[in-house]
Amino acid sequence: MKKLVVSDSSLCMNCLSCEIACSEAFYKTYGNPCIKIDVKKDNSPNVKACNQCGLCAKKCPEGAIKQNAKGIYMIDKKACTGCLKCVEACPKGIIVKAEDKPNPSKCIACGICVKVCPMGILEIQEKLD
Repeated sequence: MKKLVVSDSSLCMNCLSCEIACSEAFYKTYGNPCIKIDVKKDNSPNVKACNQCGLCAKKCPEGAIKQNAKGIYMIDKKACTGCLKCVEACPKGIIVKAEDKPNPSKCIACGICVKVCPMGILEIQEKLD
């Protein structure tokens, strides 16, 4: 099963390349990335990436979030009613919804952020259960 892994967030330059690439891939504009960079209390970078925990799927009342064969939790846009229970449930706050879209989006471990990270701290790995 695949997941996005942050190897060493202390090396993050907070350049936001990953956020920009993710947001542009989903929405063709910057503003709603499924990976987030913020700063901890000690001013060190905090890279928030989906670990495919499945909590969003458990909280979805419509069953619109299902795990695919690669272990990635995917939102079925046709089954999703836009209730945003998944957004509320995400412990990292990285399931996002653009105002002009009917459904939220989440990380699908596509690797776009990995390709643009200048520090090489992001990677797609096989998730061991």
